[in-house]
Amino acid sequence: MNVLKYGSRPFRRTALATALGVSLACGGVVHAQSNASGVIFGHADDAAGATVHIVNVDTGLSRDVPLPADGRFRATSLPVGHYKVSLERNGTTVATRDVQVNIGSGTDVSFAAAASASSATSLEGVQVTGTALPAIDVSSVDSRTVLTAEQLQRIPVASNVNAAALLAPGVVSGDSRYGGVVSFGGASAAENQYYINGFAVTNPLTGLGFATLPFDAIDQQQILTGGYGAEYGRSTGGVVNLTTKRGGNTWKFGAQVQWSPRALKADPRNIYYPKTSGNVTDGALYQYRKGNKTTDTLYGLYFSGPLIKDKLFVYAAADVVRTDGSDGVTNVLTQTSFDGPLKANHWLGKIDWNITDSHILELTGIGDTNLNDTTIYSYDYETLSRKALIGSEHQKNIGTANSTPGGIMYIGKYTGYITDSLTIDALYGHSKTDHVDNVSGAAGVVCPNIVDNRNVPASLKRVSCAPVQGNLIAPGAQDKVKNWRFDVQYSIGDHDLRVGIDNQTAESYGGLAVQGGALWTYSTPPASGTVSGFPELAIPPGSTEIVRRQIFRAAGNVKVEQEAQFIEDHWQISQNWLAYLGLRNEQFKNFNTDGVVFVKQRHQLAPRLGVTWDVFGDSTLKIYANAGRYHLAIPSNVAIRGAGPQLFERQYFTYSGIDPTTNAPINPTPISDIHYANGADGSAPDPKTLSAKNLSAYYQDEYILGFDKQLSTDWTIGAKATYRKLKSVIDDICDSRPIEAWAEKNNVTISPDAEIPGCLLFNPGKGNTFTIDLDADGRYEQVKLTKEDLGFPDLKRKYLALNLYVEHQFNNQFYGRAEYVWSHSFGNSEGLLKSDIGQLDPSVTQDWDYPELMIGSNGPLPSDRRHQLKAYGFWQATPEWLFGANLSAMSGRPKNCLGVRDPDVYQYGSSYFYCDGEAPRGSRGRLPWTYQLALSAEYRPAMFNHDLSLKVDVFNVFNQQREQNIDETYQTADGTLSPTYGRPLSFSVPRSFRLTARYDFSL
Repeated sequence: MNVLKYGSRPFRRTALATALGVSLACGGVVHAQSNASGVIFGHADDAAGATVHIVNVDTGLSRDVPLPADGRFRATSLPVGHYKVSLERNGTTVATRDVQVNIGSGTDVSFAAAASASSATSLEGVQVTGTALPAIDVSSVDSRTVLTAEQLQRIPVASNVNAAALLAPGVVSGDSRYGGVVSFGGASAAENQYYINGFAVTNPLTGLGFATLPFDAIDQQQILTGGYGAEYGRSTGGVVNLTTKRGGNTWKFGAQVQWSPRALKADPRNIYYPKTSGNVTDGALYQYRKGNKTTDTLYGLYFSGPLIKDKLFVYAAADVVRTDGSDGVTNVLTQTSFDGPLKANHWLGKIDWNITDSHILELTGIGDTNLNDTTIYSYDYETLSRKALIGSEHQKNIGTANSTPGGIMYIGKYTGYITDSLTIDALYGHSKTDHVDNVSGAAGVVCPNIVDNRNVPASLKRVSCAPVQGNLIAPGAQDKVKNWRFDVQYSIGDHDLRVGIDNQTAESYGGLAVQGGALWTYSTPPASGTVSGFPELAIPPGSTEIVRRQIFRAAGNVKVEQEAQFIEDHWQISQNWLAYLGLRNEQFKNFNTDGVVFVKQRHQLAPRLGVTWDVFGDSTLKIYANAGRYHLAIPSNVAIRGAGPQLFERQYFTYSGIDPTTNAPINPTPISDIHYANGADGSAPDPKTLSAKNLSAYYQDEYILGFDKQLSTDWTIGAKATYRKLKSVIDDICDSRPIEAWAEKNNVTISPDAEIPGCLLFNPGKGNTFTIDLDADGRYEQVKLTKEDLGFPDLKRKYLALNLYVEHQFNNQFYGRAEYVWSHSFGNSEGLLKSDIGQLDPSVTQDWDYPELMIGSNGPLPSDRRHQLKAYGFWQATPEWLFGANLSAMSGRPKNCLGVRDPDVYQYGSSYFYCDGEAPRGSRGRLPWTYQLALSAEYRPAMFNHDLSLKVDVFNVFNQQREQNIDETYQTADGTLSPTYGRPLSFSVPRSFRLTARYDFSL
């Protein structure tokens, strides 16, 4: 099949071609493929003396596969692309097929005698250029969506990988506080894996986000939502595979400009204080966003071609994305306004060398740099206008959820077709990312963070003179990743065997520290005169204000070593039945900031089983089932927050005045003791005591049952049921009471000099044994605690889903797919994240810190979207005009209420599922449904040979802006009713237009 140039598929369907297509079961063939390549397989009748000749039409790479007596053949580890497959007998070409090989998929190319009077013999010399490939892949047991470059260009979708991933069933947007992340099948947004040309590019520190590339350089994007094989690990959510374009024997060039002007964007909704707290701010403007619009521009270009025809090829692409800010961007807490360009530079270079037809070498380089230079002003919410300049901020590779991936990546891959039955794949890649966050203030002094919770109008609130507030990335932060894989595939009889090694080492220097040295929070003294968690607090009589100082600091070098071995077998049991048998064995080692292993897990066995039944033997009805276990390693971030030196200090003060420049208190006088949250007093914990013995890995079990049915040549329908159950997590417990009770029961005196970490890693919902020197005598006690001793409920996260779809294959005019998913994600743990509060500490959430926090925690989880409807497609009305549409309708997220429960033993404040009484998870209703419609129109004039494209995309056509998440914290840290409870945190993105001009040409 030739490359689609303007939406009209150049191949033709013929009755003869249809007669040539038979299913996998007819030939009883099995196959395997890697995560960056595909397979051609099939069967030929009367195979005596015949050979299947396979040629990549772009690069000339060819393979000859002699047919055995049973006529079955397979060609594995083929680079994705377009191929010509010919059946040759006695030196004569009998028939030829044009096909496309997709990433991680098998393409059935079978040659059989026609059902009519025609026979295979009578086909000699006939060149068949059409396709009769079955729409249903009866050889796969996983759940996948594959989007080609042509589809990504024709469907109106934002030019980013996660926007495309949202087209797949069961994929929903994550919490806005984590950036543009997505959740797969009820898992948290930190549980996915992303690959580029087989190299893992997921954020090594937190699992949130991934390195990217020029969007136009993507050849295919595969989205695996379940049932994936043993070659994949380190994911309990989903997998996104990207393969890049490559050069061929034709020189090709192209350039494009995408422009989304602010003048054609709808105004975002302003945010107001809810009318619920009784404060003077009720109903007042919280954040002015009407002018918060930007102009987004993308400039891109590429070229590709042969350096040596049929041997050596080059592909290069680059784009620059620029977002120009506006004077409407404001932060109400700091009463600041800011603007400045956000600039992203992406480039990719790829060399493909066909050393011989049996040996292929690929070298890929990728650059991903995100720069943000912001100018920051004070802002007057009375007049809605800017005031004085207060500073600037320069950021490099810093995203919404702290540091994000990026940097420079290099990937090398070798494929060797040693014999017709033996194939070898080897890959090595490494990446390095620097993170920079430099703040420069105009005040000329150190400006601490300021939060004002006093019951006064917004105009009287005290703000910081710092350009930005919150925690800043530690200077010198960087990530390094090394990944190497080695796979061997061998075909023997009805079995395709594959064994492999998949190792990765991720090193990071990272962490956070409070900006300006401290956070000062002003409040009105509570009427009770007491503050939860500070029983010694003595508020002087007559005091009208108090202030709390909070100091936080945690940073260091950390490392995670992840090793895995896997074996898998695609076994053709009979003509109609295929079984997949896989086993993955994983080992994880986490190192603390001193380079000492504090968690070591071995022999994490993950079986994967699947079966497909080609019911009628003609690929028109497939029934399939699979079951599997999937593991996750502990993110590197845990070593920084839990295994390294950490300071988290809180103390209350009165004061004599307010500094007119910084708004910090003058002469602060302590009225409470210093409290260290979770024992974080600045010292590093003993690595031997940090985690429970024989810690079980984080893992999930999954079961899928489904069918696909071809109704006609163009129409396919299907259904699938999915069940996922999280069986084990790793989190931290910060409750010392069970240890104290054990010591008392066993007559052990806990010494004041004992080094007991404030928080310990453990497996929630089961018994754990900790190694601690309680009496400081140099000998460690084995503190064995049952589930009942610890007091936590059973871990629970379950996901149930029923998926129904209908798809119309492209028939030179129309392609479309519609999908409905009913799903239910429920339990008492989201997994690695806690989206209820947007906590940025994967695997050390506050959920399991102590049992009282888990009361009422069972219910619908943040990723629970009970109903999802997705439909997308395009219509080639004429050779010049193409129209596209993309519809998404989704029920809203469940709402919670998090308040203070007495006694608040560990000073967690408004963190309990308790609001003037029990308030179980999800008991406060749902956010509204969201409906998003995108439309596009593309014009390719014939006078330019259809090489020029002029396109307009309209996103959120009806400008529906619905709440996506809200502030679920019912009370302030001091126990008073929060004036922002129920406040929207984000809305659907307003309507926008994207104008694209693109020109492609060949020499």
